[in-house]
Amino acid sequence: MDFELTDEQRLLADTVRDFVDERVLPVAIENDINHHLDRSLIDGMAELGLLGVVIPEEYGGAGLDFVCEAIACEEIERGEAAFRTLISVHVGLNSLSLLRYASEEQKERWLVPQARGEKLACFGLTEPAAGSDVAAMRTTARREGDTYVLNGSKNWISYASVADHALVFAKTDPAAKHKGISAFVLERGMPGFTSADEEHKLGIWAGSTGELFFEDVEVPAENLVGEEGQGFEIAMYGLDQGRFTVAAGACGVIRACLERSVAYARERETFGQPIGKYQFVQDMIAEMVLGYETSKLLVMQAAWLKNEGQRNTRETSLAKWHATESAFRAAHLAIQVHGSYGYAAEYGIERYFRNARAPIIYEGTTQIHKMMQAEHALGYRNLNGRGGDISPMAAWGPALASR
Repeated sequence: MDFELTDEQRLLADTVRDFVDERVLPVAIENDINHHLDRSLIDGMAELGLLGVVIPEEYGGAGLDFVCEAIACEEIERGEAAFRTLISVHVGLNSLSLLRYASEEQKERWLVPQARGEKLACFGLTEPAAGSDVAAMRTTARREGDTYVLNGSKNWISYASVADHALVFAKTDPAAKHKGISAFVLERGMPGFTSADEEHKLGIWAGSTGELFFEDVEVPAENLVGEEGQGFEIAMYGLDQGRFTVAAGACGVIRACLERSVAYARERETFGQPIGKYQFVQDMIAEMVLGYETSKLLVMQAAWLKNEGQRNTRETSLAKWHATESAFRAAHLAIQVHGSYGYAAEYGIERYFRNARAPIIYEGTTQIHKMMQAEHALGYRNLNGRGGDISPMAAWGPALASR
C-alpha cells in the first residue's frame, strides 16, 4: 500500500496551493461579503488547467488522474467553496458525463472548449418538486421532427446564470418515470432558454446559484446526449463524479479550520497560558484531525478505484457523506475555538461554517447516502451495480456479493 504522491501530484498540489494563497484567500472575505463572483479567479483556474483537470489531452484537458483532481479540489476549497463548486459542476457533473456519453462530434463542439476553460458549463437536474426523487421531474422534451421542444424549469443550479452550456434532463416519455428521462445540451442564447440568480441563500455568497427556465425551447435533435431514455443513467454517472469532488473539497474545509484553529490556539492566551494548553480546546483540535484524515482516506480510496477504472458509487457515496459532515463539524468547532472572533465576518471562520452547510444537502443528502450504505451492506442494493467491484479494503464485501 503506497501513500506517496507522484512528482506530478506534488507539483499540482504546490501550484494550486500557491494560487489559493496568493490570489484566492487575499480577496475571499471581501468577495464573500459583497456576493461577488470573481471571474478573474475563474480565468486563473482555467490557466492552471483545473477546468479540464481529468479530461484527456485529446479533448483539451490536462489529462491528470483522479488523485490530482482530489488534490485540486481540496486546495481550492481551502480558499473558497464557490470555486470548488465550479469544478464539481463544470468538470464532474457536466464534462465527465460528456466524455463518457457524448458522440465525437458533440465532444468536439462542447467538451473541448469546456476543458480548455473557454466555456463554462452547468448541470440541470434539480427542480422545485424533484430533488432526491429525480423521477418526479416535470420538465418535458417533446419530439417534433428534427427538434425537441423543452418546457419546465430547474432550480438550485450552480453557475446557472453564467454557464455557456447546460446539460439538462427532461422527460421524453413521462409515463416511463425514470426510464423516460433524456439528456440534452442547451446553449446560452437559445430562444426561450433563460436563467435567474438565487438572491438569498445561507452560504457560498461568492459563487453563482440560480434557476433555469425553458419555454418552448427548440433544441436540435443532435443535442440529445446518448439515447432517449438514457438520461437517468447519465445523471447518476454524473453524480458519482460530482460527489467525488464535493468530498475532496470538504477535506479542504476541514484542513483550513484545523490550520486556523491551531495557529490561533497557540497565540491566544487566557489565564496566563495559550488556550491550546487547555484540554477542552485540545479535544476540539483532535476532532478536526480525525475528521480530516478519515475523510482524506475515504476520498483517496475512491480516487484509486476511479484511476483503476472500477465503478465506485458506494465508495464515493461514503466519502461524500463522511467528509461533508466532518467539514461542517470542523467549522463549528473552529468558531468555538476562536470564540467571538470566529463569529465575526472579518476573520473568515464563519464563512467556512456557512459554506459547509450546502454540501450536506446537494448531490445526495446525508440521509440518501446513509440509505445507500445500509442497502449495500444489507444486500438490498447491488454492490456498485450488477457485477460491480467493491474496494478491497471492505473485507465484508466479497461475502455479501456471493449471496
